[in-house]
Amino acid sequence: MTEKIDVKELLTKADGLLSGHFCLTSGLHSDTYFQCAKLYQYPDVVETLAKELAKKLQNIKFDTIVAPAIGAIIFGYEVAKQTKKRNLFVERKDNIMQLRRGYSLKKGEKVVIIEDVITTAKTIFETIEAIKEYNCEIAAVGCIVDRTQGKLKDKFEIYSLLTSSPITYEAKDCPLCKQGIELIKPGSRK
Repeated sequence: MTEKIDVKELLTKADGLLSGHFCLTSGLHSDTYFQCAKLYQYPDVVETLAKELAKKLQNIKFDTIVAPAIGAIIFGYEVAKQTKKRNLFVERKDNIMQLRRGYSLKKGEKVVIIEDVITTAKTIFETIEAIKEYNCEIAAVGCIVDRTQGKLKDKFEIYSLLTSSPITYEAKDCPLCKQGIELIKPGSRK
């Protein structure tokens, strides 16, 4: 029997589980932030996490991993390595997620989108939009942390290593803002 991976413990050890007042990439505010980039300092940890997600994806038929830049590039690469699949990434140009650098997909190619943290899946939907012209098929979505609270089950299956339900607030309703607690925006989206 294999030992269960404790993602929260790994994040805590890497100083990647933050408490405070954060503006998430989605625009929502939260008192908890998962800074998965802190894990990327340790290639052995990333490899372990990717192997675990690869196990969860083993019954999914797919050809290629696509990860949104910048937060998921490293993890996407490692999951592709562990699943022995091709690896691509999408990135922002003129504030629009695009498949660039001469990358392309074939019609009907089965894709797994890999992300680090998913809250509203805004970046996942932008990734899907960026590759839809290729008429590929989204086979699954995988991530380190799933904060969606099951709200996207009707859209796609999310395979995650940690499911978490930290409290989130719309900016206009955020009690942390009303308390005057400094807002920190650690994500990559402007």
